[in-house]
Formats: sequence, structure tokens, C-alpha cells
Amino acid sequence: MALYATAVLFGAMVYFAGGIAPLIFTKLPAEHAGRFVRALFPIYYLWVLLCAVVAALALLAVSPLHAAAMAVIAASAAWLRQGLMPKINRLSDAAQAGDAAAKPAFDAAHRLSVIVNVAQMLVVAWVLARFA
Repeated sequence: MALYATAVLFGAMVYFAGGIAPLIFTKLPAEHAGRFVRALFPIYYLWVLLCAVVAALALLAVSPLHAAAMAVIAASAAWLRQGLMPKINRLSDAAQAGDAAAKPAFDAAHRLSVIVNVAQMLVVAWVLARFA
């Protein structure tokens, strides 16, 4: 179960980051792409959270270190979904409404979300490599 949950999580993360997200922004008009991504991210982070929790629980008996790593992935996904993404959405709305101060704040928050997501992917890859 740990291998399955970790592999499914890693595959979904890579597919989303490397396939889905770029495709959305190259094939949809900007206003539609933004709305679509805004609707998609909560589902994505919920998927990350659920897969990471399953992997963490399955890894508890085998490797507490790797279980803890997956628990951190789950916690950070919850924070991204419930904390940072709503903030990014508010800042995006404010920037689009003409708030000049919101644009740099949006850029910083968006950059942080990308950094955390890449870090999550690296940790999940590290845990997955344990099975190799």
C-alpha cells in the first residue's frame, strides 16, 4: 500500500506539473485558464494530501522516517490548499482589480507555492526511491 500510494502520488504530481498545468495555459484563454486552475488546485492538493496520508500510515510500521516525510507532505498540502491558495486567489483578484501592491505580493506567494510543490515532489521521489 505504501508503494502504491507513493507511486500514484508521484505520478500525479509529475503529470500535473509537467503536463496539465502547461497545457491549460497554452490552450485556454487567460481568463478561462485562471478560473480552471483556481477550480483544479483544491482538488489537486486534496489528492496530494490523501495519497500522502495513506502512504504515511502504511509506512509507519516499515519506516518511521519515511512515514514522517509523507506526513509532512500531507501537512504542507493542507496548508497550501487551505491557507496559501486562498491568499493567492485574493491577491490575484486584487491585482486584476488594479491594486498595484497586490501584484508583487501575488508573485511572491505564487513563487512560494511553486517552491513548496517542487520540494514536495522531491521528497516524494526520495521516499519512492526507497522502494527501488
